[in-house]
Amino acid sequence: MQGYLTTHVLDTARGCPAAGLKIELIRHVPESGPIALQTTITNADGRTDGPILPQDAFKLGSYELIFHAGAYLRAQGQIEEAAVFLDMIPIRFEMRSADHYHVPLLLSPYGYSTYRGS
Repeated sequence: MQGYLTTHVLDTARGCPAAGLKIELIRHVPESGPIALQTTITNADGRTDGPILPQDAFKLGSYELIFHAGAYLRAQGQIEEAAVFLDMIPIRFEMRSADHYHVPLLLSPYGYSTYRGS
């Protein structure tokens, strides 16, 4: 099996998927530094339309997802500009085997959590 990466975002303050949230995927390569691989926006289900890192682009290594939470929370009217606490949420992780990796984000205006999902 070739590996791949998926993600999704749930807005726990509103109790629904976080539609319209920008996510960036970066690969960290020790020899050359960070490489931007993908920028996407979550759909109505809070997911990307396909794997954020599909099988044909999968490589083992160090990656980072950057969730643009501040812009999403402002657009939803959950925070005002002066009250921004979480702006961009970086989650850095390792993919060390050719598996399905799933990195979800549970988001509210003043906190978040993540885990390796299935």
